[in-house]
Amino acid sequence: MLELRPNCENCDMDLPPDSAEACICSFECTFCITCVTDVLDGVCPNCGGNFVPRPIRPEAKLANNPPSTKRVHKPLG
Repeated sequence: MLELRPNCENCDMDLPPDSAEACICSFECTFCITCVTDVLDGVCPNCGGNFVPRPIRPEAKLANNPPSTKRVHKPLG
């Protein structure tokens, strides 16, 4: 199951479970769409893979399947 990480690893923007701004790679590295397009050129700096929009977990499923609260922040540059 996806972790649904709470923030962009680059700019630390909050990315709640229902955010349409969240993008992930195949290792679940999580970035906002702005960083993916403007900073990373669509390539994950951790694994070299591409990004896809992160799925939105239905609110009714969050109680039994909560998102991660662990923030990862590794700004580029």
